[in-house]
Amino acid sequence: MNWDDAYANGAHIPGAEGYPPRWEAQALAFREAQADRFETHAYGSGARNKVDVFHPETAPLGLAVFVHGGYWMRFDAGTWSHLAAGASSNGWAVALPSYTLCPDARISDITQEIAAAVTLAAGLVDGPIHLAGHSAGGHLVTRMICDTGPLDAGTAARIEHTLSISGVHDLRPLRRTQMNTNLFIDGPEAAAESPVLLEPREGTHVTCWVGADERPEFVRQNALLANIWTGLGAVTRCIEEPGRHHFDVIEALTDPESAITNAWIGNWGE
Repeated sequence: MNWDDAYANGAHIPGAEGYPPRWEAQALAFREAQADRFETHAYGSGARNKVDVFHPETAPLGLAVFVHGGYWMRFDAGTWSHLAAGASSNGWAVALPSYTLCPDARISDITQEIAAAVTLAAGLVDGPIHLAGHSAGGHLVTRMICDTGPLDAGTAARIEHTLSISGVHDLRPLRRTQMNTNLFIDGPEAAAESPVLLEPREGTHVTCWVGADERPEFVRQNALLANIWTGLGAVTRCIEEPGRHHFDVIEALTDPESAITNAWIGNWGE
């Protein structure tokens, strides 16, 4: 198995280099359009310990949190502002945290930062919390709902649903990639930070969503968490969206009526 190729997304997506500039432009346009309902808060002392919060036009129905991907090594919340559009249009406040990137932090450190960001945002918005994350962000949001997760009991109890999009739920294969020269995942960290090796909190509802045209490893990792956690008492759903790859599977989060937006803010577990 060529593990580097197994986790190489851009090399298998036509026009991959054009996606980041488009994301940046769409995100900037959204922030400018929402300037009167957008604010940034610090959740820690680090330079990247910031969370952007977009408020809806009316009193929020709850808090929707989106955690970005990039293999824990790239991007920040400002690249993905536009992905708040669908949930915000449906009346949800949307929080998008940035976090310290590897190799300046370990993945276990980032887990703690996301917990701090979710906790701060939860203090700003009443009501239920729905988490979503893409790729590395899918890992980070599912870590929040593990029984060894870092959230305080009160915040964790407010989480009604978690949407992991193309999530990396088992870190062990990444130890075999060149990326690990920056990620520094060792055996103990893989065991402590891989959701598939942990148990979900009682009452967990999770949707594992992946593009059907993604790399086979992402399809496998997506199904893996849903399969294992079903046997551990969680209510799980496993979705493979036809015609979507790793870079465009998140696009419909901008659409208030899309199935993936519904999965983020809807009560799928009920």
